[in-house]
Amino acid sequence: MADEFDVIVIGAGPAGENVADRAVRGGLSAAVVEENLAGGECSYWACIPSKALLRPVELAAEARRVPGLDVGPIDAAAVLARRDEAVSRYDDAGQVEWIEGVPAEFVRGRGRLDGPRRVRVDLPDGTSRSLTARHAVVLATGSRAAVPPVPGLAEAGPWTSHEVTAAEAVPERLAVIGGGVVACEMAQAMHGLGAAGTTVLVRGGRLLERLEPFASDLVAESFAASGITVRTRTEVTRVERPAPGGPVTVHLSSGPPVEADELLVATGRRPAVAGLGLESVGLAGDRPVAVDGSMRATGVDGGWLYAVGDVNGRDLLTHMGKYQARVCGDVIAARAKGEPDDLPALRDLAGGYGAPQVVFTDPQVCAVGRTEARAREEGLPVRAVEYDLGAVSGAYLLGDGYRGRAKAVVDTERRVLLGVTFAGPGAAELLHAATIAVTAEVPLERLWHAVPSFPTVSEVWLRLLEAYGL
Repeated sequence: MADEFDVIVIGAGPAGENVADRAVRGGLSAAVVEENLAGGECSYWACIPSKALLRPVELAAEARRVPGLDVGPIDAAAVLARRDEAVSRYDDAGQVEWIEGVPAEFVRGRGRLDGPRRVRVDLPDGTSRSLTARHAVVLATGSRAAVPPVPGLAEAGPWTSHEVTAAEAVPERLAVIGGGVVACEMAQAMHGLGAAGTTVLVRGGRLLERLEPFASDLVAESFAASGITVRTRTEVTRVERPAPGGPVTVHLSSGPPVEADELLVATGRRPAVAGLGLESVGLAGDRPVAVDGSMRATGVDGGWLYAVGDVNGRDLLTHMGKYQARVCGDVIAARAKGEPDDLPALRDLAGGYGAPQVVFTDPQVCAVGRTEARAREEGLPVRAVEYDLGAVSGAYLLGDGYRGRAKAVVDTERRVLLGVTFAGPGAAELLHAATIAVTAEVPLERLWHAVPSFPTVSEVWLRLLEAYGL
C-alpha cells in the first residue's frame, strides 16, 4: 500500500467523500480515513434515519386532513424495520465500495495530524500507519452532540441524536431537552410512533428560535394539538436515574419535575476536533477550524490544511458540507496544477447568502437567507411581506384545515430577496425555488414573470409579490 497521496481526507462522511471525489476528478490521488462507518453521521444517525422515522408520521397527518380516508395506528415496528433498511443495517460496505470506486484508498482507523502534511492512523488491529500528503490534508470529521454539564445528566445515560435515530423501541414517555431542529423533529417522530407522554423542555421563549416567529408558533400549535407538551423558559437543574435503563426524573428551575422512560438531549452540536492533533500544526484543539472562502485553514504555514463541513463551524448542515467539499476539492486540484484558483466557482459563495434549511416536522418549516430580524441587525434596507399559505387554492386542495404561512424579506434598495421562509404541510418542496431566487439575486421585476402553475401551492410566490405591490 502506498503511504503517500496527493490528498488525505480524515472523515468519510458526505463532506469527506465529496472532497475525495472532486480531487480525483481533478487528476489527484486520494486516501480517505474513517474510524467509524463510511458515510458518516448523516447516513446512519441523522438525516437519513430521522426522515425515515418522520415520513410515516407526516403521511398519517396528511391523510387525516383529507375527508374519506381512514388512517389507523402507525405500526412502529414496521417503521423501525424500514429505518434499518434505510441505514443499510449499519453496514457500510456499499459506502466503502463507492469510495474505492472513485477511486480513492479507504483506510479504516482513527486518523490524526502528526505534523505538516502527515497523518497518523491508528488501525483496528492495534498497529498504526503513517500517511503523507503531497498537496493537502482535509479535515472532515463532522460534529458531535453536546451534553450540557447538568448534575446527573451524563450519568443518566441520555439519548442524543445518535441514539434516538437508532432506537430499537419507542418509549411510552419521552422527555426532550432543547427546542431546536433535532428536538422538534425527534419529539414529533417518537410521539407519532407511540411515545404518548412526550414533553419538550425549552430554555428559551419558543421553539426554533433562529427561525421566523410565525414558524415557531405553527409548530408549537401542531405539537399542542397532537398532545406534545412544550414547557418554555425552563432550565434543567438536575437529573436522576437510579437504575440504568430505568425511569428518569428531570428536575426543573420552575414547575414540577418531568418523569420519563427515556431522555433525549438535543442542545446543539460541537465540531469533532478532539484528538485530531491540531496542536501539532499550531492550531487550538478545542474549537472549530477557521477557514477562508476556499476552505483552507487559516494560520497554518504552507497552506496545506483544509476543513469542510461541521468541523469548520460555518454551516452545520449536510448539504452545505457537501457544497464546501466540492469547492475545496476543486481548489486543491487547481492549486496542485498551478492553475488560477480565484474563479467564483472555486470559492464559497452560497454560505454568505444564508444556507437553505428544512425542519421536517408537521408542518414543515423551510427557510433560506436572512430572517427579517437578522437583516435589520445587519443594517440592511428591509421590507418584509407575509401571506397566508392556507389561502392559496393549491393548499386548500391538499386537505381540510391546512395551515401555513410564507414570508419574504426584501432589500428595498436593490429590490432582491434577502430571505424567504415557508411553514406548512409539504412546504419543503417550495424551498429550492426560493434558494435560487435568493442566491441568484433575481430582481423582483424579473421574478414576477416566473409564473406559478395553478392550482399549486407555488402560487404563493405570486401572492407575496402582489403583497409587495407588484
